[in-house]
Amino acid sequence: MRDAVINFDNAATTYPKPASVRRAAFLASSQLGGNAGRGGHVLAMRSSQAVYSARETIAGFFGAEPENVVFTLNCTHALNLAIHGVMHGGGHIIISSMEHNSAARPAVSLALEKKISLSVADVTADSSETAENFRSLMRHDTKAVVCTIASNVTGQILPYKEIAGLCRERGICFIADGAQACGILDIKMSDGINILCTAGHKGLYGTAGTGLLISDGKYKLYPHIQGGTGSASSDLRQPLLLPEALESGTLNIPGIMALKAGAEFVASKGTDNIFRHEERICRRFISELSGREDIKIYRTPGAEYVPIVSFTAGDMLPERTAAVLSGYGYCLRAGFHCAALAHRTLGTKNGTVRFSPSVFSREEDAVRLAELLRNVTV
Repeated sequence: MRDAVINFDNAATTYPKPASVRRAAFLASSQLGGNAGRGGHVLAMRSSQAVYSARETIAGFFGAEPENVVFTLNCTHALNLAIHGVMHGGGHIIISSMEHNSAARPAVSLALEKKISLSVADVTADSSETAENFRSLMRHDTKAVVCTIASNVTGQILPYKEIAGLCRERGICFIADGAQACGILDIKMSDGINILCTAGHKGLYGTAGTGLLISDGKYKLYPHIQGGTGSASSDLRQPLLLPEALESGTLNIPGIMALKAGAEFVASKGTDNIFRHEERICRRFISELSGREDIKIYRTPGAEYVPIVSFTAGDMLPERTAAVLSGYGYCLRAGFHCAALAHRTLGTKNGTVRFSPSVFSREEDAVRLAELLRNVTV
């Protein structure tokens, strides 16, 4: 048994966090005591200025305008705001067969309520075929396409730029789920994304309880939640301009400042460098398991992946595999990863075990994990 805990579940949330992120959260809690946008006194103004500075940092990171950066609770919150907001009044929406429940459930819920119609585009290892599957489902009433940039189960990168181009040609809103891609790939709004939704606590190295919705401003987002915005307070109608339209209630200022620090940390490292480091660890992990017919790796030749490896080990249920590894101090996630559609697409009826390193992960720990895995599955 091991005393040290080694986190290979960074696709769920990155840990540890950079020192700068921890410091930013602490300083915000100790120095930013005002409610941003609520008042003209020094405490409120100090918090407001700090939040706007964070908007500028995030906008610069993704190539957006600061006023189009909306702070959310998480990526799930952002996707719900985007899907409900764009699909207000009905229409047709397309999602991929690898979507996280954060996108699939709101779309399915609206379809079951007969408020919208829904189609699911099959994702294959062939990017051209996947893009064609989206194109073939587009109709005259298609209002939005929701596509994960990279699967949270296998890490497969979808042809999001090609899909974005198809949407642009037809005037369809392209909503991208960047939860597993932002901070790993160099994602920009200029990739053709109309609305980018992502988590703050994963590849951006912010704290839990943070997310982002970033718009290019081309599509109106009707608010799904109404309340206090600090602006137009005498009007009982919700403001429709971003970011206030989608930021009802008091903002998570320590989380926002930590997210700003996380984005700065990633920018200082470089997404290309982070990707190379993490993918090297993934490839070493896969290499150490090669030759074992009882260990199935869910990566297909010809497809591209972010640094995530899903696998199953013989007849052992994924939850049991992860539990055994946890007993030795290795943290990996097992099961369906909140992605029912993806597992139906993969045919993994019991789910998988997911290995996901971070910028702080070490190759030698992956080697030891593979050795342990080989032994426990004998």
